[in-house]
Amino acid sequence: MGIPGLTSFIKANSQKIYRNVQFRDSRLVVDGYNLSCHLYYTAGLDQTYGGDYAAYADLMERFVKALRGCGIQPYVVLDGGSDHTDKKLETKKKRAEARIQAASQKSLGRRTQWDIMPLMCSSLFNQTLVRLEVPVVRCFLEADREVAALASEWKCPVLSSDSDFYIFDLPAGLLPIPHFQWEVAEQRGYVPCKKYTASSFCSIYNIQRRVLPAFAALAGNDLVKLEDMGVTLRLEAQEKAIYGYLGALLRWLRGFQEPQEALKASLRLMGEMSRQKEAEVLQSLSVGMEEYQLPPSALSRFFTDGTVPPLPPEDQGLVPNWIRLPFTEDRLDKVILNVLRLRRVRLLVMVEHKDLPSSHLTSRPIRQVMYGLLLGDEEVEEYDREGLQLTRCMVRPVCKGAAGQLSLDSLDKLSQRVRVLMEALEVEPSCFQGVEPHLRLLVAVTCYWMQNARPTPHLLQALLLGLVTTHTSTVQHVDELLSDVCVVALQVENTDATPSLDQNVAHAFNQWQSCVMVSMQLNQLLGFPLPEPQHLIGSQGSKLSPLLFLYWQQHNQPPKVPVEDRRWTLFLDLPWLGQADGKTMASPHLDIPDNTFVIRLHFLNTTQSESAPEGVLVRHPNQVSD
Repeated sequence: MGIPGLTSFIKANSQKIYRNVQFRDSRLVVDGYNLSCHLYYTAGLDQTYGGDYAAYADLMERFVKALRGCGIQPYVVLDGGSDHTDKKLETKKKRAEARIQAASQKSLGRRTQWDIMPLMCSSLFNQTLVRLEVPVVRCFLEADREVAALASEWKCPVLSSDSDFYIFDLPAGLLPIPHFQWEVAEQRGYVPCKKYTASSFCSIYNIQRRVLPAFAALAGNDLVKLEDMGVTLRLEAQEKAIYGYLGALLRWLRGFQEPQEALKASLRLMGEMSRQKEAEVLQSLSVGMEEYQLPPSALSRFFTDGTVPPLPPEDQGLVPNWIRLPFTEDRLDKVILNVLRLRRVRLLVMVEHKDLPSSHLTSRPIRQVMYGLLLGDEEVEEYDREGLQLTRCMVRPVCKGAAGQLSLDSLDKLSQRVRVLMEALEVEPSCFQGVEPHLRLLVAVTCYWMQNARPTPHLLQALLLGLVTTHTSTVQHVDELLSDVCVVALQVENTDATPSLDQNVAHAFNQWQSCVMVSMQLNQLLGFPLPEPQHLIGSQGSKLSPLLFLYWQQHNQPPKVPVEDRRWTLFLDLPWLGQADGKTMASPHLDIPDNTFVIRLHFLNTTQSESAPEGVLVRHPNQVSD
């Protein structure tokens, strides 16, 4: 996002642009999307094997703790949906195309310049903020202007690495995330960082502060692409590439007092154009410049007294009023607003081999139910991957069963919401027999995934083992125990070895994560008839999932779980998992019936101070209860 080359330009001239500060005892407005990506990518966390959610959650906890230890109060602002013009669609399509190429390369173990955020990182980021009681808000539109407006009203800095914030007039400036050394805050009592102010930048380059938005528009931001309009700003650069262009543009702008004056003068540097073309270019530049004009903050009162911002005027008649509060509180995914406003969804790119179909196809029937609840029978335009191409597909909503009887205006209050969710996931409520409430949505999703993705027995066992150990509430000190348990159970000697990616394993797990994500979105839309799962597989022990998948892809057999008596044993009894693809699910080394899969985890020590937890019994919808 932002202005191409500007971050690198400022970095190359950082000694005269930035000022070193010791940041403490202040509010801090945080660009949520930018922070979430920065923490994950700079930590070098897994982008290929489904995501390292445990390490990510731990990283976020340490970040928040470091800030609070210095008296810093973070306020996190998240992006909402695209506006009604979807004016950044072409830019986002180009980025999606680049990510599809990068994801394919990553699936082959190759390095790329693009990072790919694992699918559930956004949900985990938001859940962790809520758990840590960090104030968070989701905007109805993109967050940049609201972040800047709030920071301007509160006169506190912004934390981001989006180059658009180099243009906004921020009284307390910008703290670029790459220079925000929160890791040493505990020892020093403050966060060493660098501070940028637009006024200082303009003083150094001798341009008027009010001309800076014209610089952004002429340099090219997400809204203005001169090359797409077939024109070029011809400047004499003293250096090659983008550095020289930006430097030349700044020198040229020194002669202007007003931004519109500069925009009109720039037309003379673009060669011969018709009057119609000139008007088109000038209009585009003006729109790109207006993005940096700050409105009064709509978020300040939400953080201070809970007042919910009004919907944009264009949403009247499209978005029910009841959506305002849960959306602002980040209890509704932004995909909901994009469907209502634009009838359009851009599906996230995942790391998977180009020759395999998109993993999002498995979850499409669930999305169709969600589309039906939101739009009735209106089709939705989906952008997804086909091979290495970004493709567009019109998807017909599904309005049948309980879903066909519901009204969007009162969707959050109706009694049939659980029924709708169960029908979408093709399960019966009886499948929840004996299942703890916080696991029910994941159990239902896994049933759906098993029937529609047809995973191999070994992959299904791997997933179930991960779910049991991650989500069983009786486990104490899970992080300390899981590593030993998995190494013993899987008999893996070199746990630090770099695994080679099995494409089918990765694809199956991507399908499951896509189903989880869409089911959580549907559950949110229905007002949480089922509790939202707080952790995914491996999120309380990052070594669990990679070890399991590595073992099965290399050995193609279930783990030989030891059967000695230990501290206590967990049982997962799933009779409905008796068959998968015609193969028995029973572990051959355990003396149990073929139609039962029992997972036994044995923790070290032989004391019996804790009793074994009750078993979890889940029956297939077609199986008659005893």
